[in-house]
Amino acid sequence: MARLLAYLACFVLSSQIVLAQKPTSCGEHNKCPENAPCCSQYGECGLGAYCLGGCDPKYSFSLESCVPAPICKSMKYNFNNLDNIAPRTKYLGDANKSDWVSSGNPLTANGNLVMTMAPDTVGTLLSSAHYVWYGKVSATLKTSRGAGVITAFIFMSDVKDEIDFEFVGTDLHTAQTNYYFQGITDYTKGKNLSVDSNTFSDYHTYSIEWTPDSVTWFIDGQPLRTVLKKDTFDKGDNKYHYPQSPSRLQLSLWPGGKEGAPEGTIQWAGGLVDWDHEDIKKHGATIHLRVRR
Repeated sequence: MARLLAYLACFVLSSQIVLAQKPTSCGEHNKCPENAPCCSQYGECGLGAYCLGGCDPKYSFSLESCVPAPICKSMKYNFNNLDNIAPRTKYLGDANKSDWVSSGNPLTANGNLVMTMAPDTVGTLLSSAHYVWYGKVSATLKTSRGAGVITAFIFMSDVKDEIDFEFVGTDLHTAQTNYYFQGITDYTKGKNLSVDSNTFSDYHTYSIEWTPDSVTWFIDGQPLRTVLKKDTFDKGDNKYHYPQSPSRLQLSLWPGGKEGAPEGTIQWAGGLVDWDHEDIKKHGATIHLRVRR
């Protein structure tokens, strides 16, 4: 997902250069100005939606710039309709009205959410409106398939703590796991987990159990990887490089192999997306899922 953030930041920036003045960027050495106080998930300063989910208080104008994060509640979601999903362009920050916020074109079918990636789009992103600060979250899903097509099920905090399940569309028997601390890119912590049957053809339940002391990844109820906080201490900055800030649940379907993406991302994603693939020509690449948290 760290790859997705970098890629989407480039995509958003290039799109907006044509339409408007280049937005102010924000990051480690550049906080947002008072007139555009909120630093978005993609490293741009602004108002309104920039101050909602994904707003990074570290690089915003002040710690009070971002809207306070709604607290999660234990729920099981079957998506019979889209009533509890607000499009990102219409979400005003009231988590009592919407449990999820979407970008792209989500659909529903038979009680499942269908996330789509139509030709020449950046796919679909679904983010929980509520924040989790430790707990266990499960998603029962079928991944997408094909070169360059990525399915992701992750925790992401506003300061870029991250816990990942990711699936590359050219390898339908592997779930990739990783974790990140405050946006520091480190792919050496990744580990691949084997899935018993095809991730595209068959539903599997993927779970992340996150506690103050450990993260455990499960597939179909079986714990397959555990990372202990005590093993993440970094002597360079005397910090535990361990996810430890309130996070949103995010599910996404995106083209890691889209033209213009970084070469390393394209290679990791299994090559360029074949926009003439039968799945994409029919209805866009899809993933089908249900969520429990």
